[in-house]
Amino acid sequence: MELSSSLVLVLVLAVLMLVKWKRKASGLSLPPGPLALPLVGNLPIMDKSAPFKSFMKWSKTYGPVMTVHIGLQRTVVLVGYDTVKEALVDQADDFKGRAPVPLLNRVLRGYGLAISNGDRWQQLRRFTLTTLRDFGMGRKQMEQWIQEESRHLLNSFDETKSTPVDPTFFMSRAVSNVICSLVFGQRFDYEDKNFLHLLQIISRLVRFGSSPWGQMYNIFPKLMEFLSGRHHAMFREVEDIKAFIMTKIKEHEQNVDFSDPKDFIDCFLIRLIEEKHNPDTEFHKDNMLGTVLNLFVAGTETTSTTIRYALMLLIKYPHIQEQMQREIDRVIGQNRIPNMDDRKSLPFTDAVIHEVQRYMDIVPLNFPHYATHDISFRGYVIPKVTMNTYNGQLLLSWKYFPMISSWYVVLNLDILCNFGWILFPQDTVILPMLHSVLRDEGQWETPWTFNPEHFLDANGNFKKNPAFFAFSAGKRSCVGESLARMELFLFIVSLLQKFSFSSPKGPDGIDPSPELSSFGNMPRFYDLIASPR
Repeated sequence: MELSSSLVLVLVLAVLMLVKWKRKASGLSLPPGPLALPLVGNLPIMDKSAPFKSFMKWSKTYGPVMTVHIGLQRTVVLVGYDTVKEALVDQADDFKGRAPVPLLNRVLRGYGLAISNGDRWQQLRRFTLTTLRDFGMGRKQMEQWIQEESRHLLNSFDETKSTPVDPTFFMSRAVSNVICSLVFGQRFDYEDKNFLHLLQIISRLVRFGSSPWGQMYNIFPKLMEFLSGRHHAMFREVEDIKAFIMTKIKEHEQNVDFSDPKDFIDCFLIRLIEEKHNPDTEFHKDNMLGTVLNLFVAGTETTSTTIRYALMLLIKYPHIQEQMQREIDRVIGQNRIPNMDDRKSLPFTDAVIHEVQRYMDIVPLNFPHYATHDISFRGYVIPKVTMNTYNGQLLLSWKYFPMISSWYVVLNLDILCNFGWILFPQDTVILPMLHSVLRDEGQWETPWTFNPEHFLDANGNFKKNPAFFAFSAGKRSCVGESLARMELFLFIVSLLQKFSFSSPKGPDGIDPSPELSSFGNMPRFYDLIASPR
């Protein structure tokens, strides 16, 4: 028994040495990075509350392309505008892979748009973009939906009678109703208890993903499945959202009009029926559920959180709020409904909205990318390794050795695979850090300060900045970017047109620093007072 175990270990070490030799002989090498420990990688020296701060610090030693081990996961981190742009834009095809985030995989099982790759991703992204545009995303029809929802939002604030309220679900109800109109073909009453229940789950889910417990699940998913904790309750709650979506899909199946689809689900059902005999189709119920879930969650939480953060900053800096209101009064007045054509006449307001997104830095690490093949980048190799865990076994592919290229060795090392072993890394995750772009000192005059002047020229006109990567960039940029831009402008302008916002504790009682800073920067909860103007 001891002899066979020794032979296995010798075999494994030999394979690793030969793979390393093969890569060295080819002139390719991994980017440098801090020394990693077995099992835990660089976790002991990482800032657990804000990992991106550690990455920024380490990049000063190892450069803008570096290798970090987050637990067992080998991760290549890209830092700075020039580096991230070169990867996501200049080498867009190489960096279009999406990493299988364990937390999302547990919910989506690999289906849907957000975490898929290859032909599935291409088909679903093309279909989603086309369908959303057909239903008015970024066009006049969508503008009218947002204007209508703005009236409901304004009425809900008016009903507060200038008493302190938490704005969280004021924002999420309004923003979610826009994506619900697109996806489900209906809006929901603000007093609908089931609707509010779903929004509460979405809020908890997003915050959980950036909590230490959520990140532990992403780092050690198999281990976490064996441990008790609130992640199990979170997964059970998400089933309520999935059940709601499936109910809506079944309702649509009974009423779909093939000649006149009313929403995203209708269009998906029609495509599903058209391709039901195609064995390679990606248009089936699992992908429908996954994609609708992607749109519902992302279309609700990110934009509503950004608006809530915008009001927080305007309360913190009342002189900026007042300057925006003076500009809105001069251009629109207090009676006419704002429209998207007003944006070009509201340069300061537009600049503030952009600066809110830059300063908020909502997804500092970016959504993780993935090496779907070996990538040559800046003289390094970002490898898709040939050693993968699969169903509790370790599979070693011998593609580097042509004399036995058809052979595979499967080592039954269930314990090592379940709890990890540094000698057998997973495929490479890539983090093109948006934080490093939105805070790049070579691109922003005062990157650590909330400063709308970043988006204004010397004459007070709005100016673009190429480093504004709030929606990421390249082939994996946010599919709902044009919708989010429209919502941010119309909702914020409508609110400031009718109300002035303050805090019961005054400007000094507002803390704009995030409560959680991991996958996302999650702003703190706060109360505000909406005073009619």
